[in-house]
Amino acid sequence: MRRIIAPLLIGVIGCAILISLGVWQLKRLDWKQGMLDEIQAQIDAPAMALPATVDPSMKYAPVTVSGTTTGEEIDVLSGTKEQGGGYQIVSSFVTDDGRRIMLDRGFVPQEARHIARPPTRLEVSGNLHWPDEKGSSTPDPNLSENIWFARDVPAMAAQLNTQPILVVASFVRGDAQGVEPIPVAIEGIPNNHLSYAAQWFMIAAVWAGMTVGLIWRIRQRKY
Repeated sequence: MRRIIAPLLIGVIGCAILISLGVWQLKRLDWKQGMLDEIQAQIDAPAMALPATVDPSMKYAPVTVSGTTTGEEIDVLSGTKEQGGGYQIVSSFVTDDGRRIMLDRGFVPQEARHIARPPTRLEVSGNLHWPDEKGSSTPDPNLSENIWFARDVPAMAAQLNTQPILVVASFVRGDAQGVEPIPVAIEGIPNNHLSYAAQWFMIAAVWAGMTVGLIWRIRQRKY
């Protein structure tokens, strides 16, 4: 009996730790789902005119703007399931009250990237956004080809000479010039806690099985 005490304790303690990690991930899942519900509520709130003062704490706030694109744009490498690879078109946009901001107009397929998009008047419903897309491995933009690999609000604003304000269009009235709006949505926000929990529980099951197997082998030994 004394021979199995140590492996039994290690097995029980290990399973307890692994199961507790799985339970912690389930709690994180509840927290993340609550956060996503809050974000969705912000996205779906009644739209307002673009405030005089805008800052990142207003991320996801729905707004309406009207004005004119300038013909200057940034092409952000992107893609959709339906159309494959293409570009997200971020245009400089002058509002009716003279503010120069950025408008994420949406997506164009690869072959439509170089189609001319001269200044055009638009009325837009959308959401304020500060995308968190640029990581340590994200390449710097290819400025000579006007190809960007992530939406970086301060850098794009400096390039387009606008305020660091980005409105992502969800509905456009006027000549969209073939650009398809891609509204802000929570689908792109990762929520992998359920799979993490399942992994910890599976490891706990394997640990328990290995412990049982080890104890069985110890009991089979003859001295």
